[in-house]
Amino acid sequence: MGRRNPLTLFFYLAGRQTVRIVGNLGAILIFFITAFIKIFQRRQAVEIIQQIFYIGAKSSGIVTLVALFTGMVLGLQLFYTLIKFGSEGVLGTAIALSLVRELGPVLTAIMITARAGSAMAAEIGILRISEQIDALYTMRIDPTRFIVSPKIAASIISFPLLTAFFDLVGILGGYLTGVVLLGVNGGTYVYRVQSSLNISDVRGGFIKALVFGAIVSTICCYQGYFCHMRDGQHGAKAVSAATTSAVVLSCVMVLVADYVVTSFIM
Repeated sequence: MGRRNPLTLFFYLAGRQTVRIVGNLGAILIFFITAFIKIFQRRQAVEIIQQIFYIGAKSSGIVTLVALFTGMVLGLQLFYTLIKFGSEGVLGTAIALSLVRELGPVLTAIMITARAGSAMAAEIGILRISEQIDALYTMRIDPTRFIVSPKIAASIISFPLLTAFFDLVGILGGYLTGVVLLGVNGGTYVYRVQSSLNISDVRGGFIKALVFGAIVSTICCYQGYFCHMRDGQHGAKAVSAATTSAVVLSCVMVLVADYVVTSFIM
C-alpha cells in the first residue's frame, strides 16, 4: 500500500475516507427514502400527531426565546450600523429579510436539533441496544415504519411552522429594540417590514425549513438506529456517541444545505 511513501499514504487515506463518506451518505439517503415511503401507509396518523406535539409544540418555548432575543440583537446591531449612513428608517427591512431568508430557518433547525434531535437519536439508540428493535423484527413489525417514519413526517411538518413562528417573534423583538428602546418610528418600521417581504422570500424560507426538517430527522434517526454498528463502542457508550454525532452532523449539514438551497433559490 506504499506506506513508506508519504504521498502514496496520503492519497490512500484520503481515498479511503472519501469512499467511507460517500458510502455513509448513500446509506442515509436510502434510509430516508425507505422511511419516507412508509409515512403514507395506514395507521400512521396518530403516531405522527404525537411526534408533532413532541418535536413541534414542545420546542416552541425555546424557539420563542431564541427568536425574541435574536430579533432584539439584530435591531440593536443594525440600528447602530444604519444610523451611520442615515438609513435607520430601513431597520424593519433589514431585520425582516435577515430573519425570513436566513436566520429563521437556520436557528430554528439548530434549536430543534439540540432539543428534539438529540432525544430522537438517544431514544432509538436505547431501543437498539436493549434489543427492542430486534424484538419488533421477531414479531414481524417493521421498526422503520413504527419508529422512524412518524418522526420524519412530524419534522417535515413542524420545521416550517416553527420557522414561521420564529420569524414573527423575531420581527417583534426587532420592534421592541428599534421602536420602543431606540426611538425608530413605529409606522415606518411596520411599513418597511410589509413592503420589503415578498412571497418569494417567505417561500424560500419554507423550502429551507422543509429541507432542514428532512435532514435533521433522518440523520438523528439514522445515528440512533445503527448505533450498535459503531466501531469499538457498545451499550450506553454507543448511544452517547451516536447522540453526539447526530447533533454535530445535523448542525453541520444544516449549514451546508443552507448554502446549497440558497444557491438554487436566489
